[in-house]
Amino acid sequence: MLKDRIIVYTSGTFDMFHYNHLRMINYARSLGDILIVGVSTDELVASYKDKPVIPFNERLQIIEALKTPDIVIPQRTLDHTDIVAKLNIDAFVVGDDWVGKYDYLNDLGVQVFYFPYGMGVSSSSIKKTIHDSYENSLQRVRSAKPQSVKNLKEING
Repeated sequence: MLKDRIIVYTSGTFDMFHYNHLRMINYARSLGDILIVGVSTDELVASYKDKPVIPFNERLQIIEALKTPDIVIPQRTLDHTDIVAKLNIDAFVVGDDWVGKYDYLNDLGVQVFYFPYGMGVSSSSIKKTIHDSYENSLQRVRSAKPQSVKNLKEING
């Protein structure tokens, strides 16, 4: 706490920014007076899952463009011990796909909230939809391969 103000920290990859990202950031905003949002660097993300589609600097600018965060910073590690101490964090919000991972912050006096994404949209589901759509398009093109230029005109109308 800083001068009776509650400082909330949330973080994420925020790849292919979508509605659930916005919901989590807005929820974090509602918990305190100052909201700090950490955006995971490409190097950090690549250490535990596929590299993001949207480059780090662009993801950072997207989050900075929101009116909700007071401060946006790079996140270079999944261990939040130092950031909690340096920025006087009172509460931490993260998606419920990380349940239990940040319970250690409670010992540092930080209240941890696991935000329920539920069955809604995720960057992974968006990527899968795009991939599947692309694969289906390729299959249609391969199966409709014309034998001649005349057939090509018939296929394309």
